[in-house]
Amino acid sequence: MDKKDEELIQSLVDRDPELKRYYDEHIDLERQLAGLQHKGVLTPEEDLEKKRIQKVKLAGKDRIMEILARHRAASA
Repeated sequence: MDKKDEELIQSLVDRDPELKRYYDEHIDLERQLAGLQHKGVLTPEEDLEKKRIQKVKLAGKDRIMEILARHRAASA
């Protein structure tokens, strides 16, 4: 997400519970991925978990972008 998206999220997160839920999940998944990437060599189970987290994170980001687009359209 770019800086404009982050700023819009911060301005809307207190007013939009759905956005808050997806954004909080996104941040949590980023932390989990960082922990796995810090390990260097992953077990096969950890590699599968990393891929699962990446898929969930991407789906959540897509949803966040849809919510932001909806808010931008409503403001226009």
